[in-house]
Amino acid sequence: MTDPQHARQHGPVRLYGPRFQQDPAALYAEIRNTYGPVAPVLLDGDVPAWFVCGYREVHQVTSDSQLFARDTRRWNMWEQVPADWPLLPYVAHNPSVMFTEGAEHQRRAGAIGDALGAFDQFELAQYSERVADTLIDAFAGRGEADLMAQYALRIPLNVIAQMFGMPETETPELVRDIAESLDTGPGAADAYLRVQKTMGKLLAAKRAMPGPDIPSYLLEHDANLTDDEIVQDLLVVTAAAQQPTANWIGNTIRLMLTDERFALTLAGGRESVGQALNEVLWHDTPTQNFIGRFATRDTQLAGMRIRTGDLLVLGLAAANADPKVRLESPDSVGNHAHMSFGHGEHGCPYPAPEVAEVMARTTVEVLLDRLPDLALAVPSDALEWHPSVWMRGLASLPVRFTPTYVPAGLG
Repeated sequence: MTDPQHARQHGPVRLYGPRFQQDPAALYAEIRNTYGPVAPVLLDGDVPAWFVCGYREVHQVTSDSQLFARDTRRWNMWEQVPADWPLLPYVAHNPSVMFTEGAEHQRRAGAIGDALGAFDQFELAQYSERVADTLIDAFAGRGEADLMAQYALRIPLNVIAQMFGMPETETPELVRDIAESLDTGPGAADAYLRVQKTMGKLLAAKRAMPGPDIPSYLLEHDANLTDDEIVQDLLVVTAAAQQPTANWIGNTIRLMLTDERFALTLAGGRESVGQALNEVLWHDTPTQNFIGRFATRDTQLAGMRIRTGDLLVLGLAAANADPKVRLESPDSVGNHAHMSFGHGEHGCPYPAPEVAEVMARTTVEVLLDRLPDLALAVPSDALEWHPSVWMRGLASLPVRFTPTYVPAGLG
């Protein structure tokens, strides 16, 4: 079967550049209206891929790991990808759980899920609250702050470091290295190597003296993970927790500061925080798109001919906005059927979404409790978003509030 006529007429859409950066949601809607739930797109550098933007189609792709597999070495475009391609870090294969398949993936992902599940969520909430209070103490007396740089972006890494059982004296250095390793700057590769070395030293210390932490649990898990596997998977857990959770926090604060439905919550209530968190996952989900899946044989998807080795980009935000799913379930309040954490065996392993929610909910609540008259310091339409095809997050979130005195020794 040939591709639909409209696909040949219009050609692929660039999933990058100013038009995408200005209003990705509008572009997703236009893509769906023009091509349907599966569309030909070009990634940065005009690298071809398929964009899966229909809710049912994303569900289908993520549910069938035999036909749509995860190992990026299956990609049929490797010979055409330049060595300096900016998206290479997202598709370059490494021996982490991210790119495993079948029984090997179940072994590795199962161990991660068990380790996260063994961590007490009440204790996690206490960690998150302590981190939040410490960060707020640093700017509470100034009456203004950038809640991305000074708050949201610092929370996940600090909490994860404590879940890893890192000594508090080593946490700041690890946080800096992880943040740099997740960036696209020239120091990212060296920072990544430093993090690997730090994780190796941490594992050696936990092997000699185990504790109530994730590395110790993985070392004792009956999956019999090697040290190299644990190091790689700890890095995956860290990366998966950092930017998505930070943006979930930031996007939720922005929503609550710009939507009048949450005015009462800002005045001291907490009942709407969960609603705001869930609404963000539907309408401003931190992970917009995800690379991806690779066809293991020639097939068809929504009338499009997919070749063996073709790359499919999962349009998570576009799927959440699919009019078909909106007709079936128009109210996002209390509805957790969004695709924001993926789906299937390569979705976020249970209980990772719950761990992220504990961090996000606790730190948003602490912020509202501590600074109840919080307000944007700029017009809402002046807020700028990071120009990322993958993540939906603010470049900054400037706010103002009544300065709060923090006694010496407590800040």
